[in-house]
Amino acid sequence: MCFLRGSGLGTAGWIWWRMLRQVIHGGLRSFFYKLGLFVSRHPVFFLTVPAILTIVFGFSVLSHVKLETDLEILIAPSHSLAKIERNLANSLFSLDQSKAQLYSDLHTPGRYGRVILLSKPGGNILHQADQILQIHRAVLEMKDGRNSFIGHQLGGILEVPNSKDPRVKSARAIQMTYYLQTYGSAMQDLISEKWESEFCRLVYKIQKEHVNIHLYSLTSFSLLKDFQKTISLSQSKMLVSLVLILLTATLSSSMKDCLRSKPFLGLLGVLTICISSVTATGIFFVMDGKYNSTLLGIPFFAMGHGTKGVFELLSGWRRTRENLPFKDRVADAYSDVMVAYTMTSSVYIITFGMGASPFTNLEAVKIFCQNMCVTILLNYFYVFSFYGSCLVFAGQLEQNRYHSIFCCKIPSEEYLDRQPIWFQTMMNDGHHHSSHHEPDPYQNHFIQHFLREHYNEWITNTYVKPFVVILYLIYASFSFMGCLQITGGSSIINLLATKSPSVSYAFIQQKYFSNYSPVIGFYIYEPLEYWNTTVHEDLKTISHGFTTESWIEQYYQYLKDGNVSATNKTDFINILQNSFLTKPEFEHFKNDIIISKSGDEINVIASRMFLVARTSENTQQEVVELLEKLRPLSLIQSVKFIVFNPTFVFMDHYGLTVTMPVLISGFSVLLMLILTFFLVIHPLGNFWLIITVTSIELGVLGLMTLWKVDMDCVSIMCLIYTLNFAIDHCAPLLYTFVLANEHTRTLCIQASLKEHGAVIFQNVTCFLLGLVPLLFVPSNLTYTLFKCLLLTGSCTLLHCFVILPVFLTFFPPSKKHQKKKKRAKRKEREEIECIELQENPDHVTAV
Repeated sequence: MCFLRGSGLGTAGWIWWRMLRQVIHGGLRSFFYKLGLFVSRHPVFFLTVPAILTIVFGFSVLSHVKLETDLEILIAPSHSLAKIERNLANSLFSLDQSKAQLYSDLHTPGRYGRVILLSKPGGNILHQADQILQIHRAVLEMKDGRNSFIGHQLGGILEVPNSKDPRVKSARAIQMTYYLQTYGSAMQDLISEKWESEFCRLVYKIQKEHVNIHLYSLTSFSLLKDFQKTISLSQSKMLVSLVLILLTATLSSSMKDCLRSKPFLGLLGVLTICISSVTATGIFFVMDGKYNSTLLGIPFFAMGHGTKGVFELLSGWRRTRENLPFKDRVADAYSDVMVAYTMTSSVYIITFGMGASPFTNLEAVKIFCQNMCVTILLNYFYVFSFYGSCLVFAGQLEQNRYHSIFCCKIPSEEYLDRQPIWFQTMMNDGHHHSSHHEPDPYQNHFIQHFLREHYNEWITNTYVKPFVVILYLIYASFSFMGCLQITGGSSIINLLATKSPSVSYAFIQQKYFSNYSPVIGFYIYEPLEYWNTTVHEDLKTISHGFTTESWIEQYYQYLKDGNVSATNKTDFINILQNSFLTKPEFEHFKNDIIISKSGDEINVIASRMFLVARTSENTQQEVVELLEKLRPLSLIQSVKFIVFNPTFVFMDHYGLTVTMPVLISGFSVLLMLILTFFLVIHPLGNFWLIITVTSIELGVLGLMTLWKVDMDCVSIMCLIYTLNFAIDHCAPLLYTFVLANEHTRTLCIQASLKEHGAVIFQNVTCFLLGLVPLLFVPSNLTYTLFKCLLLTGSCTLLHCFVILPVFLTFFPPSKKHQKKKKRAKRKEREEIECIELQENPDHVTAV
């Protein structure tokens, strides 16, 4: 009895929740019906207000444009251990104390100029010493009143064979670095920037004079310049992309029926998203935002979501009854479409809102997500206001039987029959194309006709399903294989223009100077008993495997050579101060030791040395692994130390790039579940949506890894967008299937494709064609954007038109109860008809 009672309570609770969802869903539909009715009654107002906003904020784009000038702020973590280590190192050994040191002791990249001199194949750069010295003197003679620190390296070295001591036989390249002293002064920094520009021009001039040597230059300003260069390179391609999207949207919205064809609505839909994006950009600049190359993805992201809403609204208009007044048809379209569009827009805002939250540690991602939130919000407003007004005017023209292109009155059928064929074709309102199979003239749309008459039957065919299952297994296998190969390493080169000095320099440096890691500063920030042999052994253990430049090693060797003992503190410090550091060859170590005197007591409170590790070609990944191994040692060793190199600031975020998209995706799916729980009548809709979105997200992640796309800030933003794009296109398809009233799953998925397939195909086609011009922008950033978004659109299209139509015919929800309901209704109708025949035997009606 208890079990039955509990079961009854559970059934009652389920019925109550279902009724509540139906009430909420009905309330939202009623609200949007009234909103559509209000827009249809005041179309001029809703057309004018967005236009005025665009004009006002559009001018701000021209007057307030600012470019980001600090690359570290964008792509380095806002809060990282490396920045804390840099501050500590700078507080102990400030930059202005280094007067005659190489670049290895600097705590920030600062201002610098680097040049690699590469001999021709088979040549020896050492045989061209005169030219090297000539170039070196030309750099030093640059007149700007500054001091330069010079460092040099040899690359592509061949050693003398069978030699006891390592001796260089030949070298292919030499690298020279010129560091400038700035001391944080704004004026000095401006002078240094001018020096860097002169340095690049000098290298270019020298290259013309010395044709037998290839010169590759790099300055601190080069990275930022080549990063922002993508903006100018992509401007013309963005216009081509817009033209392609406009053409595709216009053609896909057209029909042979000159009355019901809506080419201008397709065109105006794309323009609606464009002007809303311009308004969002203006708001960004008014709020003192600074533009950077990563924001180039926002127009494509906004277009992918905005045009989906536009095409859905147009499709909703086509599903309304033609005999209704145009205002009621607009209201019906709003009621049918805007609930789902509101839900997906909310998911976009929530997802990118998480990316814009303080939990995001990359400023580039945070700025991008903030812009996306504003853009999606304005897209939503412009779609139901500006585009809704356009729909009202188009509906009024259709109701009054005006031509959809020429806006002239369509002649009567009698008049058309007397005209030439070309005139009949141009003025045909679709009457001659209608048949008993197509009572709805809108079914003549070529995409809907293809799906209904050809594709739906083919994809749900029994003989096609096994091949689709095999295709999905192949897709899942490659995706899983790619996900296993995800690494946490990336390079700043992936964000730069391809044909730029920075990329060329990085390629040559990687090829000839990748045998050793960057010089790592090893800072001991607490007093140690350096005279104790145990401490000395601990330092040797930590630095084992490194090539070191250490004052402590040199000092112990000095004591050993002089046969001097310094086993206590007094002797150790006296010899260090009064003998060792006074020698010319050891005098530079004064900058590596901090000696404090308190009364009569003298202590070494901090010191530093430099480490260089032997690496293979994948220098950056090995340095990251090295950093991850050294840091934990500082917690368990008796020697308290930190390690730092200016490049560590950029390397700290690679671990975060792998986990952050997964976390954001997980939170977004959870919030999407909460949002849609009250809006979806059947819970299986949510379940299938989660499975589908997960499959698409993992597919894009795995395939982009196999396509050699690194995890950087651009790929992170694309992964966040993939989640939303998948929800945007799969949710209507799945919910329509779950709620369909057909008596088999096959008929349900066919009905779902019939209702939403054309819109999905229109939008994804526009999206993918708009990406094509990105392929011709010579920039690594746009290549990453193109690859990720191409995979996003392709995987979504694959799931919507191939995988889901087949797999949904295998799994729940069952449609048997719908079949029973239809049988009961048919039996009841037959009984009613029999009664009517018995009451009126002389009157026969067609059944």
